[in-house]
Amino acid sequence: MNRSSTRWTWRDTSTERFGRRRQRGFTLIELMVVVLIIGLMAAGIVLSVGVTGRDTELERESERAFELIRYAREKAELQTREFGLYCGDREYQFVTFDPRKQIWRPVDEDDALRARQLPEGLKLRLIVEGREIVLKAPDEKAKAKKSKEEQEKELRAFLPHIMIFSNGDLTPFALTIEREDPVRSVTISSTDKGTVEAGKLIEGNRT
Repeated sequence: MNRSSTRWTWRDTSTERFGRRRQRGFTLIELMVVVLIIGLMAAGIVLSVGVTGRDTELERESERAFELIRYAREKAELQTREFGLYCGDREYQFVTFDPRKQIWRPVDEDDALRARQLPEGLKLRLIVEGREIVLKAPDEKAKAKKSKEEQEKELRAFLPHIMIFSNGDLTPFALTIEREDPVRSVTISSTDKGTVEAGKLIEGNRT
């Protein structure tokens, strides 16, 4: 009886040890999985804005602005209408001239040319005919305080920064989209040949 009892006790203890080893093993695997997930997340950030100088968000926004300017220019020629581009410090909007009301208005009939807001961390710089334009953020509070007559007066005096004429001509310009930290930028500009070009991404402060 005693020998049998002793043998049973030894087998029971061995089972408990095996169970504890399995439990420790699964815990280690779980930790490895967590480390792997963190590594993948860090790799994603590096790919977005990496040591190679690529900034996918900046490149995407500059490509969109470039294509929209070309699209508005083609639209102006096809429809023999005058278009324009108005820029704030962090947004831009295409407008068209209304000959009946004699005012520049938003292109409400074409969603592609709607007002665009840049993502956080990006801003615009604009040079028109060799002169840098001071771009301001819209003051919605000040606008709300103005009377209807004052708003209509401002609307009639409103002019876009860049003119896109019905014959395809453009106001000479250089529109730069830049990231503030770290400093990276892409410039879209008109050329002497009448084309519009997008430059490569540049790193570092402007001179």
